[in-house]
Amino acid sequence: MKKNKLDDYEQEILDAYERGELKSTIPSKPDLEKYRSAARETFIKDRRVNIRLSTPDLMDIQERAIEEGIPYQTLIASVLHKYVSGRLIETPSRLTTRSTGRAKKMHAN
Repeated sequence: MKKNKLDDYEQEILDAYERGELKSTIPSKPDLEKYRSAARETFIKDRRVNIRLSTPDLMDIQERAIEEGIPYQTLIASVLHKYVSGRLIETPSRLTTRSTGRAKKMHAN
């Protein structure tokens, strides 16, 4: 089972929920339509991009996606979206990457 990784803000919300401090609200119709519109615009994938990757990098991406429990193309799209929106926070993988290991070997020779 995948372990939840919550940041401080998310943990604060979860704790407040578990203490019964949060109240459920019904959004107004204009707010609801605004949220629906934003969701539609955010998640429409209407363009295709082809890129070339090294085999070790692709294998590392696929393993990281397995680690996260998502398809590797979804992981790539998510990383790109977070990067362009300024929200990319790099966290090291527990896996040793092939590309890093290969680079270290190449520099050692």
